[in-house]
Amino acid sequence: MGTSNTKKLYFGMTGAKLNIWLAIACTTAMTLFGYDQGVFGGIIVTDSFLDTMGNPDSGLQGTIVSLYDIGCFAGAMITIAFGEHFGRKKWLIFGVIIMSIGAILQTSAFTVAHMIVARLITGIGNGMNTSTAPVWQSETAKASWRGSLIVFSMIMNIAGFSLSNWMTYGLSFVSGSISWRFPIAFQLVFSVILLATVPWLPESPRWLIAHGREAEGAEVLASLEGDGATVDSPQVLNQKLEILEAVKIEREQSPSWGAILKGKTGNTGMVKRLLLGSGTQWMQQLVGINVTSYYLPLVLQNSVGLSNTMSRLLAACNSVSYLIFSFIGLWLIERAGRRKLMMWGAAGQAVCYALISGLLSQANGTTTRGQSFGAGATTFFFVYYLFFGICWQGVPWLYPVEINSLSMRTKGAALATGSNWISNYIVVQITPTGIQNLGWKFYLIWMAFNTAFVPLIWMFYPETANRHLEDIDKLYRDNQDLVFVLRCKEAYQTERPQRFIDAEHEREEAVKHSPINVKDGNLDGEVEHNEYA
Repeated sequence: MGTSNTKKLYFGMTGAKLNIWLAIACTTAMTLFGYDQGVFGGIIVTDSFLDTMGNPDSGLQGTIVSLYDIGCFAGAMITIAFGEHFGRKKWLIFGVIIMSIGAILQTSAFTVAHMIVARLITGIGNGMNTSTAPVWQSETAKASWRGSLIVFSMIMNIAGFSLSNWMTYGLSFVSGSISWRFPIAFQLVFSVILLATVPWLPESPRWLIAHGREAEGAEVLASLEGDGATVDSPQVLNQKLEILEAVKIEREQSPSWGAILKGKTGNTGMVKRLLLGSGTQWMQQLVGINVTSYYLPLVLQNSVGLSNTMSRLLAACNSVSYLIFSFIGLWLIERAGRRKLMMWGAAGQAVCYALISGLLSQANGTTTRGQSFGAGATTFFFVYYLFFGICWQGVPWLYPVEINSLSMRTKGAALATGSNWISNYIVVQITPTGIQNLGWKFYLIWMAFNTAFVPLIWMFYPETANRHLEDIDKLYRDNQDLVFVLRCKEAYQTERPQRFIDAEHEREEAVKHSPINVKDGNLDGEVEHNEYA
């Protein structure tokens, strides 16, 4: 197939332009995720909303907010069962449509039961989206862009969160139900962007080739490559070969869930790696981010004693600083490594929660001294977000992709996403009641979790920065009893181990003298793992 035919696809866009549009679509899905996470924090303290819902108590408020996370968990589990069959594009479109239906139902709600059903439906759609968009992104992006793009998409998740805070703050000065119905309905703007872009963008070339649609997969590879590449170009043929080889390995080595539960996973440390990947998502929730992401205005009102308007304004300002400082994480993700970022973040967050608890224990809004303590606690809520944005926002979404083997990457990512939502649900469900019943002591719980995670990461979590994905496979094959990473320098050093670099150079020399034949999917010779597999 010639270049002219390739250029007719995707409105004639190829190469970097096409990759940018794919990034826009995937990033929009994650921005919608962030917006939807933050919007209810402003709505739950809106008088019109509370009056419409019959002024629910703190327990029922937690249920209304947190059942969204149960819907997200269900959406992630449904994706495990059916997502692979439909492909990345179709499944993402299904998720957007379901989420849009949920948004419309939330906007039109007049009862708690109506709102709960609508929140569950919205969650199912978002669970499908958040399980699919990062995979689609990683399977279409070049390897050199993959980590930065996934972290950037999570930064835009914060942008969505910030937008929702400013939206609810601005509309808090408007009377009537529009003050909460409009922010919910605004989710549909993101749905329109997704439905206008996803249908004409390319499907994952890996998914196409894995499902026997090799000609279509090669067309996508040529379009993504750009620079006049065609399906017959050497670089496209090489990429197709590598994907075919990766698919072959995955089919031969991917164990069933039954085999995993019985521990029959060979010598690749699959179970340990699944637990480590899912563990990052559990830890991301247990460091306490959604104590404040969903409820910061409520926290500032009930714990600090600020007015409704001031609580909303500070929550909105906090979201901007959170967004700005998260870009530092984009710069540090490869330089500092995953381990250091998580340990630094957990240590800083533990100190913040300790100071928040201590200051709130002395805060009393009726005296000048008490107000000063309240202001100090508010400051450390801001500082907490800086640590989280830099260190914890992106790593837990990236680590499960990197730590799991090729044959377990899809299952591992889905399990990690499910872990995120179920732990998210637990935190969001208990927070209103915890604040009401425990007051300042409630924040000591999150201080304890953050403190515990520092030695946990130091002892058990291998470094995945500055490594090829195959390096992690080899690390576990060569160290089958690897649990405590401190026993193996290769497992915790930030720089790529020299023996992996030497082995790569040897393979490159071997490739130069190896015959390669990709006609009709036949695999001969040995080549380096390509950027799209």
